[in-house]
Amino acid sequence: MRTGKIKFFIESKGYGFITDDETGNDIFVHATGIKTADLREGDKVSYEEEEGRKGKVAAQVVSLEN
Repeated sequence: MRTGKIKFFIESKGYGFITDDETGNDIFVHATGIKTADLREGDKVSYEEEEGRKGKVAAQVVSLEN
């Protein structure tokens, strides 16, 4: 599992980006890859990196906020 922070997430469009803690790179996240409701900008998350149609995407995204 990788960890990062939500850079932004547009609920009305169903997508956003996570900034990876280790690399500092941004990774695309679609609403279908999120397992936790109500993610907000700056929330710490864990996720799996998978190959999507246009490159790497975040999947199995879970909030680490308590």
